[in-house]
Amino acid sequence: MSDMPSSNNDLIYRVEDKPPFDQCIVGAITHLLAIFVPMVAPALIVGTALGLPPDVTAYLVSMAMIASGIGTWLQVNRYGRVGSGLLSIQSVNFSFVTVMIALGSTMKADGMHVEAIMSTLLGISFVGAFLVVGSSFILPYLKRVITPTVSGIVVLMIGLSLIKVGIIDFGGGYSAKSSGTFGNYENIGIGLLVLLVVIGFNCCQNALLRMGGIAIGLIVGYVVALCLGMVDFSVMQNLPVMTVPVPFKYGFSFDLHAFLVAGIIYLLSVLEAVGSITATAIVSEQPIKGDEYTARLSGGVLADGLVSVIAAMLGSLPLTTFSQNNGVIQMTGVASRHIGKYIAVILVVLGLFPVIGRFFTTIPAPVLGGAMTLMFSMIAIAGIRIIISDGLNRRETIIVATSLGLGLGVSYDPEVFRILPESIYVLVENPICAGGLTAIFLNLLIPQNKSEKPGVSEAEFEVVPAEKNTD
Repeated sequence: MSDMPSSNNDLIYRVEDKPPFDQCIVGAITHLLAIFVPMVAPALIVGTALGLPPDVTAYLVSMAMIASGIGTWLQVNRYGRVGSGLLSIQSVNFSFVTVMIALGSTMKADGMHVEAIMSTLLGISFVGAFLVVGSSFILPYLKRVITPTVSGIVVLMIGLSLIKVGIIDFGGGYSAKSSGTFGNYENIGIGLLVLLVVIGFNCCQNALLRMGGIAIGLIVGYVVALCLGMVDFSVMQNLPVMTVPVPFKYGFSFDLHAFLVAGIIYLLSVLEAVGSITATAIVSEQPIKGDEYTARLSGGVLADGLVSVIAAMLGSLPLTTFSQNNGVIQMTGVASRHIGKYIAVILVVLGLFPVIGRFFTTIPAPVLGGAMTLMFSMIAIAGIRIIISDGLNRRETIIVATSLGLGLGVSYDPEVFRILPESIYVLVENPICAGGLTAIFLNLLIPQNKSEKPGVSEAEFEVVPAEKNTD
């Protein structure tokens, strides 16, 4: 079996291709439209939950964008061992939201003031990021653990978990649920409109139209939502003209107990990064085995750790490699890492001028949901492709079925393992981690049967054109 995923010739631009300037801009904007709201949402959620002053929350949002830009630049340029060399976009890690809220709420209940809370949260984030840096150096020695089956399960669980986010936005988002408008005709209609526009342009033969399909769908949906009075511009009020990064703006504090809790999530983020980078490799038609693949994994995780160090220093929540852009790559057929350079620069500029970046947060939930539901499903498909890339025999079938059952089951009801100690429950309540850890354990426990045939492989799913009838 080749180390390369089978090529379907769907890519318009490959990893090392350099598209023209106008197409780079279109590609960059398409990615930004798809990821911007999920990128700034964690800072907004944490700020609201902890009751942080508006200026502190605004600073968190701006630093998230600047740190994401720096991290994306490191990932796509691949300086020595640092970076995956793929179109890997960095963004704030959603896995930390619940932990940061829980830790911050406890500190607030203990009477700590805002600056002390921020200095402690960012302090443990700064130290914890070095766990990811250290993990990158041992990844090359974990080939027995991180197999295509394990990586595929993680990617599949990432996609399936994100689909829930997409379909909730499709119906109007959490705000619509609280207001009783979830799933009404306006929300469903706009979501379907965006979905159909994205599908229509994705079927175009013209490269530029296909690349811009997601952006066009979002723009069409936004205009319709604007006409229906669904766009709220109040979030753009009272913003500073420019935000200047200040290292350790809130000081530096460290709490060992809080660090142990956050450290577990950092180790979880390594597993997510492996899955995301693997998915990016397969949709970019790059090897998902061998030395080059291992080097990309190690470099990508190292960049994850380093940029989280930088993010915590600047005042942002921890970052990780984003999964969302894999769906964009698959939909647009553009895997050029050079587009990532444009994305990185734009993100830094948006972070410096918050009014520009905050505009993206005015995009209504159903507009985003119409595009995201399809893109996130594409990530799940990428996971399936990874799983079957090496064949799916009886052993792998058991591993996949068990991991999928527990991982997906946890997503339906996270309370199922509540009886476990808190340190373990924090891990297994996450469907990505529950599925990934199950796959790792079973991969180590179930012995290989070398006499067994590989089973169904990805190549067997390829459509072979029928021979012409010459009679």
